[in-house]
Amino acid sequence: MSASGAFPGEAAPVSREEPSAPRSFSASRAFFPFSRDGKGFGLDLKFRLGLRIAFLAAFCFIASAAYVPFETNRSARARADWIADLVARDIVLQYEQLHWLKGAAARFPDMQRIAPAVMAPGLCIAFRARNGEILQRLCSGTAPGDGDAPPLFAKLYQRFFDTGRESVRSVIFRDEIQGEAVAFIDRQSLIGQSWRETSRLAAVMAVVLSGLCLLVYATLANALRPTRAVHAGLERLAAGDLSARLPDFDLAELSTVGKVFNQLAGGLETTLAERNALTRQLIAVQDEERRHLARELHDEFGQCLAAISAVAACAGQTAQLECPALAPECQSIARTAAHMMDVLRGALLRLRPPDVEELGLAASLKSLVAGWNARCGGRTHFSIELAGEFDTLGRDFAISLFRIAQEAITNAAKHAQASRVALSLRVQESIEADQTAHVELAVEDNGKAGAGLAATSGLGLLGMRERIAALGGCLSMETSRLGGLFLRAQIPVPPDVTRRGETRDAA
Repeated sequence: MSASGAFPGEAAPVSREEPSAPRSFSASRAFFPFSRDGKGFGLDLKFRLGLRIAFLAAFCFIASAAYVPFETNRSARARADWIADLVARDIVLQYEQLHWLKGAAARFPDMQRIAPAVMAPGLCIAFRARNGEILQRLCSGTAPGDGDAPPLFAKLYQRFFDTGRESVRSVIFRDEIQGEAVAFIDRQSLIGQSWRETSRLAAVMAVVLSGLCLLVYATLANALRPTRAVHAGLERLAAGDLSARLPDFDLAELSTVGKVFNQLAGGLETTLAERNALTRQLIAVQDEERRHLARELHDEFGQCLAAISAVAACAGQTAQLECPALAPECQSIARTAAHMMDVLRGALLRLRPPDVEELGLAASLKSLVAGWNARCGGRTHFSIELAGEFDTLGRDFAISLFRIAQEAITNAAKHAQASRVALSLRVQESIEADQTAHVELAVEDNGKAGAGLAATSGLGLLGMRERIAALGGCLSMETSRLGGLFLRAQIPVPPDVTRRGETRDAA
């Protein structure tokens, strides 16, 4: 104990500390540690919910920590009032001893008698006479660490609380006020005690908040794990896999999403199957119409051209004998008829290629390429590359492949203005049991159209897309390494075609 404590209203030595530099704090850096060029990544649902719960819990913890200084101040004031009341009673007792007991201690007031029982760090007790004179005062020193409170906390504490408040009790002896018993707590000690309690609670709350965040995040991650299945299903659906379905979920909200997703995927799959079936029927009708038109042209128009050629030849011979002046006209008619016959023969080959049914797909494609080389006269060089077994492919499937290749080469020859056109056809056999064989057809040129050919092409490209979609394949176009267009179609081989090939090999 020391008698050098500060009394309210008197100047007292106070240890000062220079305020430290304010520490910068960035909320985005604390709560969003993963950033790129100042732009945060998109937050997933569980992280968002976890942050909201963490913010709510942190708000509650901060409110609880803010209540600690109020409770600490109230407790300190109540204790000071209690001590002032004890000191007043002890001084009254000393008055009575002086009055009734002979030989009582002459020292008055003697506050050392009660000091051991009530003194604590930062506490001051005193007796003030009626004239305001301090007859005796005892103060204990501050506890170690009372001056460690941050300057900001000390400033806020003094702003909200009266740190110079005294607890005063009147000393009444024989119905007269003899003075006042005073008790108060040193300002630095009061702030230090409040800071210690607040910092302890803040440390505990920080640990609890961290554990709560981890627990909430783990719980949300486990509860939202079915959303991975939803994401995977959406990716499959976006990739064109309409057979994607979502399983049943325990959560009612996800179960509703799964039902709607399955209904949507099923509806799209049914619609696509119906469209493909209709496309196949239209293509079959179109092929049949082509065959019918080819027969009509061959039987009617072809016969007429043959008759015109025969008549022109006979007329030419007669004109040489009877009227030489008409011979050139007859020869011109014969040449025109021959040219029309060549054009008709080319049209018949495009309408109904007989080689696919008679010679097979590989020979038909080679004949197609040879025909285009002969037709272009060297201005454009057409090449072909074949890989795989084509004899096992069915008639209708082979005709569809021929039509697709025919249209692709025709588009390249007419629109690309290319000097080189390469046709590639490969049959990729299935490696595993759950895989299906597929055919890859590619046409590449070095023309000027490039990727813009997709926008300028008309019914030809549309017909290719319809045929490929009807066969369950996909068509892609991109700029080739030669600067032109690279067109690639991947078409699965029908299962019945594969089974027929396996049956024939086994036989």
